[in-house]
Amino acid sequence: MRGVEMFRDLQSEATEWRRHLHRYPELDYRVHNTAEFLTEKLSSFGINHIETGIAETGIVAVIEGEGKKGPTIGLRADMDALPILEASNKPWSSTIAGKMHACGHDGHMAMLLGAAKFLAKTRNFNGSVALIFQPAEEDGQGGKRMVQDGIMDRFGISQVFGMHNRPGIAVGKFATCGGPNAASLDEFDIVVKGRGGHAAQPHRTTDPIVVAAQIIVGLQTLVSRSTDPTESLVISVTKLNAGTAYNVIPERAELAGTVRTFLPSLRDFAERQIEALAQGIAQGFGAEIEFKHRRLEPVMLNHADGTNLAIKAACALVGSEFVDDNMRPSMGSEDFAYMLEARPGAYIRIGNGPTASLHHPAYDFNDEAMPYGIGYWVNLVEMALAF
Repeated sequence: MRGVEMFRDLQSEATEWRRHLHRYPELDYRVHNTAEFLTEKLSSFGINHIETGIAETGIVAVIEGEGKKGPTIGLRADMDALPILEASNKPWSSTIAGKMHACGHDGHMAMLLGAAKFLAKTRNFNGSVALIFQPAEEDGQGGKRMVQDGIMDRFGISQVFGMHNRPGIAVGKFATCGGPNAASLDEFDIVVKGRGGHAAQPHRTTDPIVVAAQIIVGLQTLVSRSTDPTESLVISVTKLNAGTAYNVIPERAELAGTVRTFLPSLRDFAERQIEALAQGIAQGFGAEIEFKHRRLEPVMLNHADGTNLAIKAACALVGSEFVDDNMRPSMGSEDFAYMLEARPGAYIRIGNGPTASLHHPAYDFNDEAMPYGIGYWVNLVEMALAF
């Protein structure tokens, strides 16, 4: 297998691609210029089978190996940026105010482009590689849309793999684990309907702010007193809106939040009990509620064979001492989960060094990680599709 030194020659060019993409971030499915840039680069590598417009702006490019008979594996990179005003002060900072690549998707695309250039030149494998460039990861539905558009059957993909940078892990290191790798994600909205009035006469009102406060506290008991403490459930209230004046008790209060877990049973439990608890508290105060619950991303599950392959590819690149194969799962969510529901495979983290955290205005992808990501993809392909 290939060590990282074989890929350092690609670092400079991949860094140029990455910084170009960083300067011109685009959101959700509206990644038209990004897709055009990627398509042009893929074509320049001699890749002839490129399909665009999947899930609106997604791309799948297929590279056939020297031994054309064999399976096809998919490698996925996300394309979209975030609605954040950049504060990294880098020379290649976003040129579009209020939009930036604050999650490293620019680096993910550049690493997969680097691997595409290498693989299109060497083709030292059987079967084919499908390079999946996916829009709208931050929206949480781009991966689902690509699966619904039939990419797995259409391109005959038998396994699929993803990779994401992680600040706090040293450059040159990798981390993953089998089984649950990222949590499911659901969202809820609760509207508390009370009776407003003068703040000096609270006894003549049904104060929705007090009810909302009790609901917020009560929701935490679903975690601390109603679920097994060895199982993971996170209920976070992230929005609270009520009132417009100092001396007026409002008619309504609105709150919203997220639910994250690794277990489908806890996902069902939370959906039922959040509504039941809110209804019970509201009724006790003489108020009413409206409740909405949306299931978004499922638990992302790494498959055993795919995880073992990912670990072997990373170890071959950097050595086993730089690969954490027992990473603690993340309570964050990832829409690559939809692809791992459709096909077996695995998701791995690549070190980004001591940078600002993901989704932070000062974040920037670490270009020193570039040859490690490129090399990981190449090793994975040549191991999975060995002659």
